[in-house]
Amino acid sequence: MGAAALQKYIGSLGGIGASGVGSSSSYSPKEMNKDIMPEKNVKTFKDVKGCDDAKKELEEVVEYLKNPSKFTRLGGKLPKGILLTGAPGTGKTLLAKAIAGEAGVPFFYRAGSEFEEMFVGVGARRVRSLFQAAKKKAPCIVFIDEIDAVGSTRKQWEGHTKKTLHQLLVEMDGFEQNEGIIVMAATNLADILDPALTRPGRFDRHIVVPSPDVRGRQEILELYLQDKPVANDVDINAIARSTPGFNGADLANLVNIAAIKAAVEGADKLNAVQLEFAKDRIIMGTERRSMFISDESRKLTAYHESGHAIVALNTQGAHPIHKATILPRGSALGMVTQLPSQDETSISKKQLLARLDVCMGGRVAEELIFGEDNVTTGARNDLHTATELAQYMVSNCGMSDAIGPVHVKERPSVEMQSRIDAEEVGCIDDLKCSS
Repeated sequence: MGAAALQKYIGSLGGIGASGVGSSSSYSPKEMNKDIMPEKNVKTFKDVKGCDDAKKELEEVVEYLKNPSKFTRLGGKLPKGILLTGAPGTGKTLLAKAIAGEAGVPFFYRAGSEFEEMFVGVGARRVRSLFQAAKKKAPCIVFIDEIDAVGSTRKQWEGHTKKTLHQLLVEMDGFEQNEGIIVMAATNLADILDPALTRPGRFDRHIVVPSPDVRGRQEILELYLQDKPVANDVDINAIARSTPGFNGADLANLVNIAAIKAAVEGADKLNAVQLEFAKDRIIMGTERRSMFISDESRKLTAYHESGHAIVALNTQGAHPIHKATILPRGSALGMVTQLPSQDETSISKKQLLARLDVCMGGRVAEELIFGEDNVTTGARNDLHTATELAQYMVSNCGMSDAIGPVHVKERPSVEMQSRIDAEEVGCIDDLKCSS
């Protein structure tokens, strides 16, 4: 399969929020000094899907950049800084690029880690150079990705980072809100940012960019599939419903994997089987068909996974089974994958207890079939997951009668920690007995 045929399927790939989305281009290092040159940008709001609320909230920024007199005429002032928060891959960087593209203004992009080097003072100098260049190109957008690299809470031993952060604070205080410079930043860790950075007058507007819901996932899939030949058996809505928790980057990766598989198989179009293969590969890992497994080990794996599946089928509140397999995938010899039937905004105690039940189902099956002395280490990941889940229920969600409806801090007293440990062990033992 040649490169041209492969490109036919892959097309213009990239995920929302991922680096190098679509065909956005920038100057090469030999042609530019990133401290003073804006990036070329071809993104607009039509390239942003799955985050309509965040997009709507940012439309006034576009209007301001297009027609600032409309705001200054009435004495209105936009925030100096806009902080985009959310999980990785949700589209924060793409949103910032789309604002610049919609308004037709220069876009200055820097990653937070690019400010720092081994020499003290380099970060502060780069911040000064960036804002000096932005003032010459105003109106414009200055975007700092992963700002937590320089904007986290200051500590005594991080003198070089403190100087960079101080310079950033000074620069944000040094221009007026009507100069036409919009400072935007993105982070996955908003809770560790320095309060001086997030106070009113600096990054005073925080916009959450969430993972897309089922409608958003469908729009994202349609966007990535629009330039690819798709077979009639592909149901985009069904794929969107079966990928809860996927963000834009995940969906782009799904389409990419399916496109490559179609090219390798020599298919004329992407079909439902290839997209399902891509989804399973992301959720469950890569198949290891060549791995040698003894008959005894395969039998034990089959009983273990059957235990998970039987408990999932017979427990109220458990998610539907997506796929059960004893074909090795990733580091696992087998697995039972469950997917919620719809997007979850909150999880009930019954659902959490059902997850604990399913976690313990594999170990219980081993005990019943092979005896307690022949239980294997195959359940170690299940035990790890069950212990963390029990700890979450007891310490964070107040779902324990013994501890009560309280949120326990990270480092509780010795007495409280002993009570929590006893409750977690008792919770898992009760589930094991009931299974």
